[in-house]
Amino acid sequence: MKLRLLALCGALFASVEAADPVFSGPQQGEKTTPFKVVELTGENAAKERDVIAENAGGATAIVFMHGIERSMMPLLRVVDEYGALRKDALKTEIIFLAADRLEGEQRAKNATNSLKLQSRVGLSLDGAEGPGNYGLNKECLMTIVMAKDNTVTANFALGQPGIADAPKVLEALAKVSGDATPPTVEELNQRHMARNGGGRRDGDGMRRGPEGAPRPPVDLNRFDLNTEEGLRGAVQALIGEVQGLRAELAEVRGGPRPPQRPMPRETPPGDPQGGKDPFPGAVPSDPELQGMLRRFIKPTNDDATVDAVLAEVRDHIKDSADLKQQAIDGWTRVLHFGDHYGTEYSRKVGQAFLDELKK
Repeated sequence: MKLRLLALCGALFASVEAADPVFSGPQQGEKTTPFKVVELTGENAAKERDVIAENAGGATAIVFMHGIERSMMPLLRVVDEYGALRKDALKTEIIFLAADRLEGEQRAKNATNSLKLQSRVGLSLDGAEGPGNYGLNKECLMTIVMAKDNTVTANFALGQPGIADAPKVLEALAKVSGDATPPTVEELNQRHMARNGGGRRDGDGMRRGPEGAPRPPVDLNRFDLNTEEGLRGAVQALIGEVQGLRAELAEVRGGPRPPQRPMPRETPPGDPQGGKDPFPGAVPSDPELQGMLRRFIKPTNDDATVDAVLAEVRDHIKDSADLKQQAIDGWTRVLHFGDHYGTEYSRKVGQAFLDELKK
């Protein structure tokens, strides 16, 4: 039995070693050649530029994005945060690839806004394949090319990029930019969360901050699964978690947001009052305010997320009497349903916010 097990392990390791390496983009020692993108952010948005010519041989990190998946976002944040920290010594470029220019621009802008990217973001003018002489592999969701003096110093061809790739990528970024004491991945995560309103750590070392950042997993240990009430609470928490994850992914991909846990209906089926709304308040008619209210009542929110959404609401309604009344009606309605919506903290600060608006 032991011999069979050893033989099986040996065959497994042999197959791993024999696996063909994956290549994407110019390799170490090769030259980076000019290519053009359309800028998607900043004061030069919508203008075309040559990435290689403009950076003039300086230390550069070029992140080619063949796709957008939730699993790759933590790594992208680390690269983006390090690039912002070392902006005087490193030019960080995030380049999206898409067959359709208009659709690609919209998806890239959605991802940029959701992830709050600080790097320069562009869309390749060479379609889904990217610059022809770069030989990018479309099976790799992310290809990172680092160069100095227009010569590649490191290349990462990542089929399924994730946070596990961050340490080696960070090491290469530090080397090309001459950083003798680079921050750790955790320190960059903390910097990102501090910049975006704080949050708490989850099991993968990530934190939950404003909408779109990784959320902590549902802790089923807080429910008594031996009781009907505890099981019901656990199911509701899991439903909220799944809905939140689907909404985040749809937002980043730029597609329609999936249905969320429904807001209290305006006129419930079979309403004995003949269609008259039996609930206090009303769902806001302003789409942005309604979206903020839906985010505010997510059962998976942590306190920092609740505070961040509420800050957005205050900024959105400002001095508008109409939006203020819509906010009053919206928060009146969800608070009427007690612990069916949101968290204990969101209900507490939501009531204080409502009292503030009514003054």
